[in-house]
Amino acid sequence: MKLASIDIGSNAIRLQVVKVYEDEDLVSFKNLQLLRFPLRLGHDVFSQGEISQPTKEKFIKLMSAFKHLIDLYEVEDYYAVATSAMREARNGKEVSDHIKKEVGMKINVITGKKEASILNKAIKPTLKNRKYVHIDVGGGSTELNLLEGGQLLQSRSFKIGSVRQLTAKERAEVFADMKEWIHSTSFQKSKNIVGIGTGGNINRLYGLANKASNMAISFAELKALRAYVSEFTYEQRMSILKMNPDRADVIVPASEIYLRVLKEMRSDQILVPKVGLKDGLIYELYEQRTHKNLDKIEYLGYL
Repeated sequence: MKLASIDIGSNAIRLQVVKVYEDEDLVSFKNLQLLRFPLRLGHDVFSQGEISQPTKEKFIKLMSAFKHLIDLYEVEDYYAVATSAMREARNGKEVSDHIKKEVGMKINVITGKKEASILNKAIKPTLKNRKYVHIDVGGGSTELNLLEGGQLLQSRSFKIGSVRQLTAKERAEVFADMKEWIHSTSFQKSKNIVGIGTGGNINRLYGLANKASNMAISFAELKALRAYVSEFTYEQRMSILKMNPDRADVIVPASEIYLRVLKEMRSDQILVPKVGLKDGLIYELYEQRTHKNLDKIEYLGYL
């Protein structure tokens, strides 16, 4: 079985095509194609309230290209979702309706709560029987999920991300709201909470740490990495650190969000499994098509 997922974020749009292997009670997933295109829907939406005509035209072309790839790979089913930028765009429904008519692809605009649920599926293979705070920093929003024993206990979506432009006052207000929520949760007095970070920025920071295979970086290491990247100009981050332009301008403010949450949770390390919404979408699509519950099946991460 071949499945595909499309993650329509605020900073970029991703397509993933996978092959599913089933062997009795074991399921595994092999990546066949992974594409990321830096179409920044959030740039329009968070400044103008809607997707501009030039961006809309690029969006349609990109979805058409993805549709061709899905057809060429002879994918049995796909799941395309859009997050904060499309949620907030005044013309979001108009654009998604146009794509369905013109390209033949259905886009599901999901809530922050649904996004948290799908992300939970993506990190499930990483979890052990302990407490975690999962931090997913996207272009337009940040999802915080509290988990214990593999179960999602509480979640909250905050309107702060790597692309959303906030004034210093607005940013401080969101961080204050985030702090208040964290201190109101059942985890507030817990010890030994482990962070889990998802999103392109934490993946890139982890790559700069040159870790062998441990998947974890300490709070001190993350703080040092943020300071290290801050020393480079935007141009130097692209030329010396080899970052994409749409990563070089947002990685520092994004790293601050991870650090703030870890500090409030008194967590001294963060795991970086390098998975995201696109992976959770595949798992959810598999469950929908097979009517099987992955919680009751042994399943592996991507091969």
